[in-house]
Amino acid sequence: MSIDGYDLGGRPVIIGGGIAGLMTALRLAPEPVLLLSKSPLGAEASSALAQGGLAASLGADDDPALHLADTLAAGDGLCDAHIASGIVHAAPVEIEALADFGVRFDRDQGGRPLLGLEAAHSRHRIVHATGDGTGRELMRALAAAVLNTPSIRVTVGMEARQLITHDGAIAGVLAEGPDGPVLFATQRVILATGGTGGLFLDTTNPLGCFGQGLALAARAGAELADMEFIQFHPTALDGPSRPMHLVSEALRGEGAILIDEAGRRFLGGVPGADLAARDVVARAVWKHLAEGHRVYLDARQRPGVDFASRFPAIHSFCRRAGIDPANDPIPIRPAAHYHMGGIAVDEAGRSSVAGLWACGEAACTGLHGANRLASNSLTEAVVSARSVAQSVAGAAIRHERRPVATAMPPQPDPTSIRPILSRTLGVLRTGEELSDAIAALLPVALGNTAASDPAAVGLMIAVAAWRREESRGAHFRTDFPRKAALARRSHLGLDEALGAARALPFETTLSHARSA
Repeated sequence: MSIDGYDLGGRPVIIGGGIAGLMTALRLAPEPVLLLSKSPLGAEASSALAQGGLAASLGADDDPALHLADTLAAGDGLCDAHIASGIVHAAPVEIEALADFGVRFDRDQGGRPLLGLEAAHSRHRIVHATGDGTGRELMRALAAAVLNTPSIRVTVGMEARQLITHDGAIAGVLAEGPDGPVLFATQRVILATGGTGGLFLDTTNPLGCFGQGLALAARAGAELADMEFIQFHPTALDGPSRPMHLVSEALRGEGAILIDEAGRRFLGGVPGADLAARDVVARAVWKHLAEGHRVYLDARQRPGVDFASRFPAIHSFCRRAGIDPANDPIPIRPAAHYHMGGIAVDEAGRSSVAGLWACGEAACTGLHGANRLASNSLTEAVVSARSVAQSVAGAAIRHERRPVATAMPPQPDPTSIRPILSRTLGVLRTGEELSDAIAALLPVALGNTAASDPAAVGLMIAVAAWRREESRGAHFRTDFPRKAALARRSHLGLDEALGAARALPFETTLSHARSA
């Protein structure tokens, strides 16, 4: 196989065309960077689908200390308080920076940002753009800014398949493009590839977001953290579309309520009720569905007749599904939405592999802990992009021989992995199901097929979930329903995950193989 090679002369490579990747590229300017995106900017990024907005303490009755307290409470004991404090204190300044890049935030007549309320926030602090189209507006403005920045070279249709290392440090990126394989020699790589929702059948994420960056990092030797914590959004439109349409939490912030087919508010006994933390609401909805009920979001009274003007995107896809939200309750169910875990990084976005950084949902900074506070994700991406860019710009460039790649890994395809994770790593989990998942994923992860990288990511999630014998935040074990006395984060490398999987009782693996 012939592989074209390019020596970038120290230029950093950003992998991913969502908000985290675009913001990092803009923050690196005027240093030249190469941004690789396997699809047109924003086309397969979860960023463009974000409805809720960005959390920042901009209100007169708010301050970063309150935002921090809400973040730590939602994180259920696993947030890195130092990291979280830095991000929430920087958030207001970064909102204004986004406006300077051309983001058109919703504002009142005095020019102040309109602030919404979402679950587990003690104040109105969610900044929106075009109502429920915040992510789309951010992508529009940032993509335009990137394309107008001469130092940023964007290569579309280029999929990173492998990170090349030398002596334990990054030496290059092996990618597949329209004209065949390409090897980019570089000592600085930033992964901004998004989350893992595409590993599940029911997801609000683009199906192309299935943890590619996590697989790249893990196979390069990077440590991953908190992989077991996956947030299931409680209100995705229950219909045939995949990805599922997200019905924003902001609706409940404006008074919409959850009901069942009899019109009963079944969350009445839950502290916080309709505005409880996402994991609490998702479990309540999941259990109610499992009992044979249907679940709906009722917005007929609030926002009622103002629905179309306040939430135009949600109104549009509901009408396409034959639902008039001002007159009809919206059928919903939980769906995989956000991964709190990811590539373990420090406050500068550095991974455990020299020359490798991560930003956005692909990174695990410690901000979110066991359960992300609503609308903290976009905030994290734009704040972290600045610190990542500063770290990348200050990194020493090594002068080494051009790296060599001998074989192109197959194009990853999670199709055969989705049913396994959906069945065993959902809202409620059991040790038996997790063992079954590990047994099914291990031989695939060890192979060299299209499913191997998705299986490796799924295996790391399953092993981390199997090891955590407690229920905390978004991770709920029905066989260990209580919270452990000691809160601890989890860290895991691919070799360690493979070793743990091999150590499963032989009978478990054998019985699964016979039934497969």
